[in-house]
Amino acid sequence: MPETAPATPRPARRRGAARQKLLAAAARRFYADGVSATGIDAITAEAGVAKMSLYNNFSSKNELVLAYLDARHEEWLGLYRDRLEGARDGRDGVLAVFDAYADHAHFAYERGFRGCGLLNAAAELPAGDEGRDVVRRHKEEVEALLAEHVGQLVPDRPEEARAVAEQLAFLLEGAMARAGLEGSATRVERARAMAADLLARL
Repeated sequence: MPETAPATPRPARRRGAARQKLLAAAARRFYADGVSATGIDAITAEAGVAKMSLYNNFSSKNELVLAYLDARHEEWLGLYRDRLEGARDGRDGVLAVFDAYADHAHFAYERGFRGCGLLNAAAELPAGDEGRDVVRRHKEEVEALLAEHVGQLVPDRPEEARAVAEQLAFLLEGAMARAGLEGSATRVERARAMAADLLARL
C-alpha cells in the first residue's frame, strides 16, 4: 500500500493560494477605487474567499495594505530588471528605470492608468503611517539606482552623479503625476527622451 503524504502541506498550500488571491484582489481594488474606499468585504468578494480567510492571512486591513505596497515595489523591480537585461552602459541603465515606469503605465487597468499606485496609496495614508515609509523607501531605492547608473557615466564625479540622479528622479515623478492625470504613458515617454538628452550632455 503506497504511503500517503503528510496532511500538513495541503492546508499550507490553501493558505498560500488564498493569500495570493487576496493580494491580487486588493491590488485591483486599491488601484481602481483607492485604499480608503475599499472595504474588506469588497476584497474578499472579488477574491472569492471567506472573510475569515483574510484574517487568517493578514491581521488587519492595514497589514494587507502594507503587503500590497511591498508587492507593487517588487512588481516594479521585476519590470526594471527585465529592462536592465538589455542595458549596455549607465545610460541604458537610467533609461531602463524610465522604461519600467512606462511599462507600468501600459498595463490594462480596470479603470485606466491613474499614475503611481504607491504614491496614490501614500496620499491617502496619514502622516507617520508605516505605509508611507514603504513608499518613501521605494522612491529612495529608485533614486539610488539612477545614481548608480549615472555614476557609471561619470565615475570620477560622484557629487555630480548624485545631483543628476536627483534631477532625473524629479523628472520621473513629475512625469508620472502628469501621466496619471492624463491616463497615458505619453508624459513618461517624453520624460525618457529628456533624460536621454540630459545624459548626452554629461
